[in-house]
Formats: sequence, C-alpha cells, structure tokens
Amino acid sequence: MSFGQGGSQWSPGGSHNPWDNQWNSTSNQTPDWASLAEQSETRNRRRRLLLIVGGALATVGIGVAVAVAVVNTDNGNGNGNGNGNTTANGPNDLPATADIPSASAKTAPSFAPTTAPPPLDPKEFISSSGKDKAPISPDILFPGSQLTKREGVVYRKGATASTKDCASAVQGTLDKLLTGNDCTRFMRVTYVREKVAVTVGVALFDTEAKATKVKEDWDKKSTIVSLSGDGVPTFCRTTVCRTTANSYGRYAYFTLSGFTDGKDVTEKDKAVFTAGDDLGGSTYEQIHRRGETQAAAAANGQ
Repeated sequence: MSFGQGGSQWSPGGSHNPWDNQWNSTSNQTPDWASLAEQSETRNRRRRLLLIVGGALATVGIGVAVAVAVVNTDNGNGNGNGNGNTTANGPNDLPATADIPSASAKTAPSFAPTTAPPPLDPKEFISSSGKDKAPISPDILFPGSQLTKREGVVYRKGATASTKDCASAVQGTLDKLLTGNDCTRFMRVTYVREKVAVTVGVALFDTEAKATKVKEDWDKKSTIVSLSGDGVPTFCRTTVCRTTANSYGRYAYFTLSGFTDGKDVTEKDKAVFTAGDDLGGSTYEQIHRRGETQAAAAANGQ
C-alpha cells in the first residue's frame, strides 16, 4: 500500500500545496529540496520586487505632492514666472504686499486746533491817554547822562524841563496850534556834542488824531524855545537854526539844532543836520519802546 495513493484522503477536493505534488509523483521518492528552494527564492524575489516598486511609486507620489505645493506657494505669492521656475524676490514667508499694513493706515492722534493770540501792537498803547498810563517825565523818556548813536558819536545830556503850559515852551504860531488841540504836557531836553546843541520838545495829547493834526498844520516857521543850562550856553535865540516836526501815536515831537557859539546854520553844516536827525530818531525810538513795555505788561496780565 503506497502513501502517495492516499493523497486524496489528506486533501479532499484537490491539494493546493506544492508539497503534495512532490509526494504524489512517486510513492517512494523523497521531496525535491532543490526545486522547493528555487520556488521559495522565486517567491521571495517577487516579494522584494513588489516592495521596491511600491516604495518607488510612493516616493514619486510624495515628490509630486511637494512639487505641487511649491508651485502653488509661488503662484500665491506672485513669484512664479510661468515656466515652472521661480524668482526669489525676498523671504518666502513674507505676506503679499496687500497684506502688509501701511503706515498711512495708522490713525494719528488728533488734537483740537489752537490759535495763538496775535501779539499786542505797541503803538496801540501810546496812541491814546486811556491806554498810555505808564509814568512819564523827561528823565524817563530820555534816561541816562548821554546818548550814544553809533561808535564815536556820543551826545551829552544837558538840562531838562516839563510843563503843562504848552504855549510857554514854543514860539510863533505853534502856541495856538498846541492849545487848539488840547496839549496836556510839554517836555524838553537838550543834548550837546562839541559846538552843536539840540533841544528836543515833546508835546502830549489825548489822542493820536490831535498829535497828527499838529504835525500836519505846522507852518515850518514856528519852533520850540531852546533849553540851555547844565553846561550848555544859550543858543538859537537870535540866530538861524534848523527845526523839524513829527508825530507818533499821541506824541508830537520837535527838534531845534544850532551852534552854541552864535553862528548861523547853513545847508553846508552837515553836523547840525546829523545831530538833529540823530536826536529826532532817538525820540521816536524812545516813544516806541514805551509802547512795547506797556504791551508786554498787558500781555503778561500786569
């Protein structure tokens, strides 16, 4: 009785095991171990090939996915050039330009508009007696013992005088002009340099309009009375002298310039004209400074 003829008993319905064929081929022959090893090696090679092919396909799939992601990223940033290449314009993690907040988008703090008050006009404070309240006298208006106009030109201060009888300090028709416009005070001061003396006369009025009228109606022949004393001899009483008239604010001011040695003034005597202009300009400056001082005090609430 053979073991090979009883194969159907072990595997009803047919055997699917290659070992069965070996046993059924001959009843007394041992299994072909070389053939079995070759078959096993063939199966192993197929398995390894499938693993290698599967791994390669998986790698290719991952590479394609990464490439698509890179292309999509480039297109999203606007850096793609249309042929698969990319142009590096900066860090890849920067947002698009439209996503970067603009400096102009920031809201600046707002403040209520403020307007500085205009500076006070100095002339306003010397144009009427209602505002021109600061003390005044010849020594206040003409302080010190001398006046320096420029380097090397110094005038020594002489006598001063002040009166409410304005007509007593002038001559010619100027007396009626002063009293007719209600002159309230007349001050005088004399300066001397070498042989040239100048008397400055300042008349005060309640308003600028009255001071202006005196200047405009002055007949150019009437003048003030010169003031001598304090080392200055009498001058311009019987000789020809130069006289000027002007006004600023509620002040009308005059100059009388001449020689202290009794000499008449002519148009060639430039020293006399220069001295009169120097003292007239200084008088204007002092009146204006008076207005500045009072404007500053008013601005500071004083």
